[in-house]
Amino acid sequence: MKTSEFKQLLTKHPEYDVQFILPNGGLVPLHAHITEVGRVDKTFLDCGATVRKVSYLCLQSWVADDVDHRLPAGKLVEIIDRAAPILGADDLEVELEYEGTLISQYPVVAIASDHHLHIIRLGVKHTDCLAKEICLPPAKGEESSSCCSGTGCC
Repeated sequence: MKTSEFKQLLTKHPEYDVQFILPNGGLVPLHAHITEVGRVDKTFLDCGATVRKVSYLCLQSWVADDVDHRLPAGKLVEIIDRAAPILGADDLEVELEYEGTLISQYPVVAIASDHHLHIIRLGVKHTDCLAKEICLPPAKGEESSSCCSGTGCC
């Protein structure tokens, strides 16, 4: 979900609390704090030797002993707006960084509103080969051009 859509959905009911649902159905505790709002820029070389760039908005959550803490949607939008000079004008994808057993990042995929709560569904990230056309093995009967045969992959 892009930043503009995320903020637009949250501002429909700024008084609602925010609840994040992990991909496995688990919940980020309702008393989690957002401790960082940042723009993450990643420049990398894929296995096909193409330089690529990705950027996203990362919201870092932190669960403290303050179990009475709640994050109203309007406050979260204010926090994101304060980070505008860092985020720039790009409409970035939104991800939540959360420490369960491990520190993980989850893309925001949906928001629903129900009973004074914004329910924010988180998705999963996967690794991928971005140069499949030169890295994948050929189909049976085709000549090999995979990375193991000396083409431009890896």
